[in-house]
Amino acid sequence: PMESNHESLDFPLWNVNGLNPIPGDSNAVYATSLPQILQDAGYYTIHAGKAHLGAIGTPGEDPLNLGFDINIAGHAAGAPASYYGEDHYGNATDNPSVWAVPGLEEYHGSETNLTEAITQQALQALDTVVMSSKPFFLYLSHYAVHTPIMGDKRYLQHYLDLGIDSTEAKYASMLEAMDKSLGDVMDYLEKYELTDETVILFMSDNGGLSAVARGGTPHRHNLPLNSGKGSIYEGGIREPMIVKWPNRVKPNTESDQYLIIEDFFPTILEIAGLHDIKVVQDIDGHSFVSLFSDDASDKPQDRPLFWHYPNEWGTQGPGIGASSAIRLGDYKLIYYYEDESYELFNISEDIGERVNLISQNSVKAKELAEVLTDYLQNVKAQMPRHKTDEQTVKYPRFKEL
Repeated sequence: PMESNHESLDFPLWNVNGLNPIPGDSNAVYATSLPQILQDAGYYTIHAGKAHLGAIGTPGEDPLNLGFDINIAGHAAGAPASYYGEDHYGNATDNPSVWAVPGLEEYHGSETNLTEAITQQALQALDTVVMSSKPFFLYLSHYAVHTPIMGDKRYLQHYLDLGIDSTEAKYASMLEAMDKSLGDVMDYLEKYELTDETVILFMSDNGGLSAVARGGTPHRHNLPLNSGKGSIYEGGIREPMIVKWPNRVKPNTESDQYLIIEDFFPTILEIAGLHDIKVVQDIDGHSFVSLFSDDASDKPQDRPLFWHYPNEWGTQGPGIGASSAIRLGDYKLIYYYEDESYELFNISEDIGERVNLISQNSVKAKELAEVLTDYLQNVKAQMPRHKTDEQTVKYPRFKEL
């Protein structure tokens, strides 16, 4: 409804069925999955937590169809009905909703938070391989931190005692629960002397929620970044990331070099030593293993990154709406489809995206618009249409002022 009822734009039909390991579904992405490649190479593959990889009734709904040996609590939904074991994680009714978390029956009726239950089950799954020489791939994808915002009772009171807004206190307790989960995994690796041979990649799938459901003032939770989840501003697309690779990544170092989620696919394959893999899809990402070298931070960043969102997220806020964007070096250009307008920011100098440079630097805007348009055309990107004249929105061909 949020896409069909837009006031001025008609949106293209996107791949609503998600990922599919077999061809034939025109509304799905047919692809060779990362866990399938790793499984075929001898890895024990574990999915734990939120899947949200395929629609209900499609093969991609079940992670076991995508190359995972074990699936813990993953299904089509992208959020849980409840984080509480007392609620059976949404299953404590005669007619559970599609959001009810599957499995985990042994925790039903207990006081075990969903984040803790998933962590415990993930570590139990690792028990089957730690005593062997078989490599493993653990995709620990917590439902937290995601709506519904439900405080973790182990940590909630501490934040309430600080006088924090009650919703924000719940949110903070969910973050602490996820933090404990990572610590438990790292403790497990240390216990079984696996730390030195295990790579940990930790990141979020989008910027922090800010437009809805939070306490306090909307669109300001990720300051100094502008806006949050659903926005094309940095608050929506810039994500926290940590890499732990003993004897390869120097502890306590930082990098200003950027990358994008598509890069994880080739990066993990390179880490695993898998090369010349045959896949049915085009691989958009680039391995970022080279960024771990000591001199990587000195190299200029000349690779463009692209975001294309010709649809409607469903709420209002800064930078939220149908758009495309390009980041190249210090600059980022945003093109909004509704009014075919532009914004240009120097991210290195203005990370909060407060100063639109479109009128001061039209030469740079034109340069980025050309690169963005070439990309959209090359990948045959879908574009929305204006309802007023049924004309497809124009590609971002910016004219110098």
